Amino acid sequence: MTRAGREEFTRWARARQGHLLRASLLLTGDRQRAEDLVQEALTKVAMRWDRLRTTNPDAYARAVMYHDSVSWWRKRRHEVLGAYDVEAGAAAPEPERRILLLEALRALTPRQRAVIVLRYFEDLTERQVAEVLGVSVGTVKSQTHLSLRRLREAAPELAEFLREESS
Repeated sequence: MTRAGREEFTRWARARQGHLLRASLLLTGDRQRAEDLVQEALTKVAMRWDRLRTTNPDAYARAVMYHDSVSWWRKRRHEVLGAYDVEAGAAAPEPERRILLLEALRALTPRQRAVIVLRYFEDLTERQVAEVLGVSVGTVKSQTHLSLRRLREAAPELAEFLREESS
């Protein structure tokens, strides 16, 4: 990688690191694992920067984080999601709602959690989520429906905030 390429990557990584960490925290529920996922993703983006810089390095980083998270989960077959403030230091108007949501995310499988995080926290389209996860748009739609239903069951207090969009 050229010096200019390294500088460009460094600027991108600094600008996106916090955003990637937030998504990673939601995927994993564990700060240390989330930080490790982000570092792995950034390393993999850096190794392919010359190709990715003109495309979509964010999508590649999210895909790496998702796939590495699922691989870790499959190896261990257990999940830990604690009630923590995803955006440490950010003022939360309703911390109880945030804690309820984080607790409810524990009821989801890794793929379901990824669909919710990518659709509603990362604000990706169904097509973009499908590309990141390597599934069809129909799978994203069905997983979104199932995931929202499971979240409503796990946290009925959040039902008004967990409405599905009309397609």
